[in-house]
Amino acid sequence: MLIQILVALLIGILAGIFTGLIPGIHINLIGVMLVSLSASLFSSINPLYFVVFIVSLAITHTFLDFIPSILLGCPDTDTELSVLPGHEMLKQGQGYKAIKLTAYGSIFAVLAVILISFPAIAIMEKVYSVLTQKYVLPGILILVSGLLIMLEKKKFTAFFVFVVAGLLGLIVLNLPSLNQPLLPLLTGLFGGSMLIVSIRNKIEIPEQKIEPVEKENKKSAAKAFLGSLIASPLCSFLPGLGSSQAAIIGNVITRNDKQGFLILLGATNTLVMGFSFISLYAISRTRTGAAVAIQELIGTPTTSTLILILAVVFLSGIISFFLTDILAKIFVKRISKIKYSAISCITIIILLIIVFLVSGFLGTIILIVATFTGIYCISLNVRRTNMMGCLLIPTIILYLFN
Repeated sequence: MLIQILVALLIGILAGIFTGLIPGIHINLIGVMLVSLSASLFSSINPLYFVVFIVSLAITHTFLDFIPSILLGCPDTDTELSVLPGHEMLKQGQGYKAIKLTAYGSIFAVLAVILISFPAIAIMEKVYSVLTQKYVLPGILILVSGLLIMLEKKKFTAFFVFVVAGLLGLIVLNLPSLNQPLLPLLTGLFGGSMLIVSIRNKIEIPEQKIEPVEKENKKSAAKAFLGSLIASPLCSFLPGLGSSQAAIIGNVITRNDKQGFLILLGATNTLVMGFSFISLYAISRTRTGAAVAIQELIGTPTTSTLILILAVVFLSGIISFFLTDILAKIFVKRISKIKYSAISCITIIILLIIVFLVSGFLGTIILIVATFTGIYCISLNVRRTNMMGCLLIPTIILYLFN
């Protein structure tokens, strides 16, 4: 059985490399396919092996999906915020460092999940009923949104951007016939807009520095990780909160510079995934596609299964940390040798094709609208994090009036 578990873990890591590096291929898609096949084609295989596969896939994905987000501006639904500071560092020849900072955040998160999992379970069981009362979630999100805007110098402009993005998000997320609405919405606001601005401004990517990342200011790194550690568990309790919202909450709490923000993003992305497995065990609630797939396969995990999941999180996290370093060096060495405007044009075409295949013609229209909305918001010279109103406003309205 140990050999089968290790094989499932390694196959999951390989699948995580694929989903992490290929824009638009999300772990949710793999999870849905696996659950459907497990009841037919793979019915003779122990479901526990599928659980190992899904966990290792999901953890690997949280490490590697920052590579296309930072180097190409192709955000996943959990990494769109990394485009902002990551692209700035890429233009300064520090793309490798940007990716490595997210990897450091992720590996710290893996260790934290292992160390605090059982204390977290005890806390979840006691406070879940309190935090899920009707007005708690919108109250937290309204507070975060207000702080996000008040921290801007151009407060009215920031509010305007927040509302415009929010209205767009509200329309898109309520379209009944649209498959995967977040794909065209977030890709347009954070990916397509940045790519077109890069082409218009004729941005050239300098030769990238591949050198050991010096020890960052320990206080700054600790502050970033603290922010993610405070915000990420909220996603375990509060429906509607994902990695992006948790990252915004964490950054509002600890106020990080761009390098600290990348550490926070890496940590939050992995912590949210890790805590989703813990919350499935503690309160039988799913907050990620990977946790949904596990619940479909085996129901609520037993204590022994949770221990296995945590072991897989640890092993796949360690392997993924080194894989991220190796793959980042490979891609970073080559990106400066290719004209970035050509990369941007090719990337836009790839994104159009992916959105069309996943979300159809309507999704393509939304991608175009979201892209031009993003370009307009960028031209107003406020932080692009204000465009996260596209998720925050619909979530606030949903839980205020339902």
